[in-house]
Amino acid sequence: MELFLDLLRSVIYGIIEGITEWLPISSTGHMILAEQVLKFSLSAEFMEMFRVVIQLGAILAVVVLYFKKLWPFCMDNGRDSGLAKFIRWPVMRLWFKIIVACLPAAVLGLLLDDWMDAHLYNSVVVAIMLIVYGIAFILIERRPRVPTTTKLSRITYKQAIIVGLWQVLALIPGTSRSGATIIGGLLCGMSRACASQFTFFLAIPVMLGASGLKVLKYGLNYTAAQVGVMAVGMVTAFVVSLFCIRFLM
Repeated sequence: MELFLDLLRSVIYGIIEGITEWLPISSTGHMILAEQVLKFSLSAEFMEMFRVVIQLGAILAVVVLYFKKLWPFCMDNGRDSGLAKFIRWPVMRLWFKIIVACLPAAVLGLLLDDWMDAHLYNSVVVAIMLIVYGIAFILIERRPRVPTTTKLSRITYKQAIIVGLWQVLALIPGTSRSGATIIGGLLCGMSRACASQFTFFLAIPVMLGASGLKVLKYGLNYTAAQVGVMAVGMVTAFVVSLFCIRFLM
């Protein structure tokens, strides 16, 4: 009976993740708040890992929906046209900018991961940051602006670094990663659509790295119940994300 309830809670978590990951509100923050009501029977260490790994389901939705736009190789031209035609250079350059934008959060995330888990993962910090970023979005949306960058191919390395620095703020629970990076993109001249797409693509290496770190810290000694809870949460997050991304874009 308890396993059934945990699976049901995992479905709810997947719905929360699938919706909040793509809105400028913190998915991790909302899951932390949900834990105040939805009490899993699993260990606190597992839940710490689960909150991050469940996001892989949501990220997979981006890969599926934008695979053609993100895949940097052209299989049709590679056989007869040489390496230069085998690589789709505009896409490859976009990936270089994505990696550059990931570096600040990756470095600080590795250095501060344990400290943040111990001191920041609580409902008070989450509530404060949700309020702060809600106000920030209201103020920024009211600013008159004319975007200078409306296409992903026009994003500069300078803009990518600025967005990456804003992404560092998302290490604080309650800070939306997509919200922080969209704010950064808007402030450095991107259109809302351009900043949103870059944010979605930026999530792929970020979430893969964060999930890998949490899995390594937790170890690979999973029970059948834990595997079931993770699988159900990730599949739910994937399906809900497909609908949300299509709707938002």
